[in-house]
Amino acid sequence: MALAFVLALSGTINIALAQQAPQPDPAGLATGDRTAVTDAAGNPIVVAAPTDPSAPDYATAKKAYDDYQAAAAREPIALHVADAVGHLKIATNFSWTLLTGYLVLFMQAGFALLTCGLVRKKNAGHLMMLNFAAYVFAFLAYWVCGFAFQYGGTAINAAPATIGGSPTLNHFLIGGGLHGILGGKGFFMSGPAYDSSSMCLILFEVVFMETAGYIIVGAICERITFWAFLLCELFIGGLLYPVFACWVWGGGWMSQLGLSEHWAHGYIDFAGSSVVHGVGGFAAMALAVVLGPRLGKYGPDGKPRAFPAHNLVYVVTGTFILLFGWMGFNPGSTLGATDLRISIVAVNTNLAGVAGAAVALTLWYFMFGKPDVTMACNGMLAGLVAITAPCAFVSPTSAVIIGAIAGAIVCGGVLFNERVLKIDDPCGAISVHGYCGWFGAVCVGIFADGTYGAGWNGVGTASYLGKAGQGVTGLLHGDPKQFVVQLCGATLMAVYAFGLTFVVFKIVNSIRSMRVSKESELAGLDVPEFGMGAYPEDALATFSMGAD
Repeated sequence: MALAFVLALSGTINIALAQQAPQPDPAGLATGDRTAVTDAAGNPIVVAAPTDPSAPDYATAKKAYDDYQAAAAREPIALHVADAVGHLKIATNFSWTLLTGYLVLFMQAGFALLTCGLVRKKNAGHLMMLNFAAYVFAFLAYWVCGFAFQYGGTAINAAPATIGGSPTLNHFLIGGGLHGILGGKGFFMSGPAYDSSSMCLILFEVVFMETAGYIIVGAICERITFWAFLLCELFIGGLLYPVFACWVWGGGWMSQLGLSEHWAHGYIDFAGSSVVHGVGGFAAMALAVVLGPRLGKYGPDGKPRAFPAHNLVYVVTGTFILLFGWMGFNPGSTLGATDLRISIVAVNTNLAGVAGAAVALTLWYFMFGKPDVTMACNGMLAGLVAITAPCAFVSPTSAVIIGAIAGAIVCGGVLFNERVLKIDDPCGAISVHGYCGWFGAVCVGIFADGTYGAGWNGVGTASYLGKAGQGVTGLLHGDPKQFVVQLCGATLMAVYAFGLTFVVFKIVNSIRSMRVSKESELAGLDVPEFGMGAYPEDALATFSMGAD
């Protein structure tokens, strides 16, 4: 009897706890209510009940709460209106987030054209297949476990309130509290992830992960086997990218360093200079080292040989498609159209891109006597990569400076990799995304001017650096701690992405070579790898000439 009573009581408690826990809302009917309604400064209309009677302002807070309750009792219809307004606000932000996610998805076409145009004609079909397969297989890995690893604990520290908070994603698989290391809910995008708020987040975040997956294509093309490439994409989508993204965006330990260690606002990357581009760039670097240079890239004297781009139209068109997609990448990272900082983010993004292109084009002209359109395009991408982390926190003038420096970095990085490190990077992906991604993250700690980001990562909600409303602030505006945490965090990213990728694929390559055969590489990979060429008329022309 006693045992039965205990079991019954235990079952009742478990049912009660399950009912209290946040439940998924796949229909979206319960997502967004009066608690989502705020003024322009983010102050909620709903007054929460004070919980600490010993607090100095308890009496004032208690009076405000009582006044709110009395007003609500007099005007119950106002609460229903507030619920409708809150739901509409979330719906508006859903629309913004999904639409900007579609723009980022379109960047795949830009990457495909850019990388295809930069390589030799005999490998064009191979390049297009790699870009296509990257989306397919990285997405599947992200579906299985990548999203859960990245955002499974986001509701604990980094709930995306603008799109409903994703409250069901509230468990870390490894770590906890302010020290989360790996998310633990949302595997197969089901269960807790089968929720309208979580699904909105998934759509936007999966295309960011895919961007990291595309980046490696430009550095390892023209010599990697298809099976090895697919393994690389599964690794990036399922493990490499989600882990670091959890640390920074999923409420993980790096984002919480401001609260746990009093390091400014913790590590910050607004839209992914380091989380997306840096991780992809340094993973690409490790893979390029493991694979080695293309046949004929270096002569007997060790000097590099140029392999000219086969289609400059593709290169320029792809670059402008990427610029267009970046209008979703950076402004969309507010996850809300109700955040009017989106206008500044958009302008800063464009300014950095054109500044990077101008400097790269000019610098190359002075070094080699002629402007190079491929380097100008890489300069634009370098500026876009560098501004991605600080875009919301800096002024337009700072954006131009950041883009200009990135344009110089990409030129120096390409030459340094090719001539000093002897790393063969056909498209300059390591310099554009790796080096400039690292630089962009550091720029947050240098140029952030404090006009945006009040309360970022839970730090300084009332005031920061002695000033109410002060947001994320960099070295030039009085916060050296933010510079230190950005420098350390960006460097950790580079070591993590390069180191883990190198170790994993050095082992893979020792078991089975990741490179195509010498004969296939010399002939071109289109036919040996896929059985068809991108330009079959070339083969017909050759056959016709031979017949004559």
